[in-house]
Amino acid sequence: PCTNAVFDALRKMKTMRQIEAAELLVNANNYSVAYVNAILAGTPQAQLVESSKPKKVKGITPEAMARMEQELARLQEGIASIQDTYGQDHLHLTVIKGYVGKLLGNARVVRYLTQNHPEFLGEFQTITEITPAEAADAE
Repeated sequence: PCTNAVFDALRKMKTMRQIEAAELLVNANNYSVAYVNAILAGTPQAQLVESSKPKKVKGITPEAMARMEQELARLQEGIASIQDTYGQDHLHLTVIKGYVGKLLGNARVVRYLTQNHPEFLGEFQTITEITPAEAADAE
């Protein structure tokens, strides 16, 4: 559910920034007015529809606003970086889990780990027991 106030805040942003803001809302699964207003507050002046009109947020100094805009930009870059590698990372982890599972299916390997590296054996067993839902929660 998304209220009209969310769309009102989005309309204050230029088109590309609206798309970025909508992606942030979806990724956070948070469609609250407070969240979209925080995104609006962190939007650089140049990305606002009325870019010539100074942005004012009650209780926030221009210096704090500039820091918030920089931090939001860094956060968006980080999210984009994670999204770019997620599929490949998930594939690698799935292959690793399968490989470790096959190793633990070999009695000689298990015996060696039990005698020489019991701490590894426990960790490997934990890896093979991870379900897709648990892996998603860990991310």
